Amino acid sequence: MSTNTLAAAPAPRLSWREGVLRYNFLAIFALVVLIAARLSDNFLTWHNIANLFQQAAIVGIVAVGMTFVILTANIDLSVGSLVAFGGMLVATLLTQGLPIALAVALTLASGALIGAGIGALSIYARVPSFIITLAALVSFRGLTYLISDGTPLGGLPQTFGLFGSLMLNLVPGLDLPFPAMGLVFIAIACAAAWVLRRTVFGEYLRACGGNAEAARLSGVPIRPVVTAVFALSGLLAALGGVLLTSRLNIGQPTAAQGLELDAIAAVVLGGTSLFGGRGGVLGTAVAVMLLQVLRNIFNLLGLGSFYQMTMTGVIIVAAILLNRLLDHHSGRS
Repeated sequence: MSTNTLAAAPAPRLSWREGVLRYNFLAIFALVVLIAARLSDNFLTWHNIANLFQQAAIVGIVAVGMTFVILTANIDLSVGSLVAFGGMLVATLLTQGLPIALAVALTLASGALIGAGIGALSIYARVPSFIITLAALVSFRGLTYLISDGTPLGGLPQTFGLFGSLMLNLVPGLDLPFPAMGLVFIAIACAAAWVLRRTVFGEYLRACGGNAEAARLSGVPIRPVVTAVFALSGLLAALGGVLLTSRLNIGQPTAAQGLELDAIAAVVLGGTSLFGGRGGVLGTAVAVMLLQVLRNIFNLLGLGSFYQMTMTGVIIVAAILLNRLLDHHSGRS
């Protein structure tokens, strides 16, 4: 099979049963929104919707990168630590007097290089990505504490903090402000969805995750593809760190603890198989919003973070079981 055949192959049609299984999260999302609307009259107001996107933006951006990684049948546990590392790195560079654009560019480049290094170490040394990224999770969290001496870093330029709280009026003449961070999340999700559906690189990702050996025999450059995917994940994690620091206007070394759990939960809940080869970014984006709405409901009910953590774990298990069921019906297990 040539690479052109890979790019041109039409997506197989889904049976109604597979369609229900794969897109069940849309029905769940609608149900959860209805419940939230019944619990609070303010839930469906524009202000609350904009706030949901503001709260979900960082997790959503990181989850997009995680989707690419999981599509290749790998996983990246380091993203939470890289968010914190990126946030502290950009804060440190800014306090050293670097221009904002240069500090942000260096931070994003560092995230991409770190991600590429993790991916290359995993694929070339044939070490499971779970092990490599688990080590990176611990190492970069420790490095973040070393950079900051374990304390928040303030004194950032005031202009840097403007973007994190920036609200844009989407419709001239109407008072409908929407967070700029939310727009960044939407733009990245749409661009990533286009890459997956319309480019050869997207077909390569699915091929690597679906059957790596068949993909290799077909001429797919598996090692560079996996390395590029981890580089993208590192880049988006660093971007999340920059946006978080801009929003807080302070470098926080303890930030984003457990964020990798939220990202993985969103990916698998959105229909991407943990075993690779199947899924998409738009499902991930909807799942990110679903998790945010659930948190909103927990807050309305006065339930603490312990309940939220427990529920996130339950959601991951349920999503994995559903993925296995879909794999069974599609003949992949």
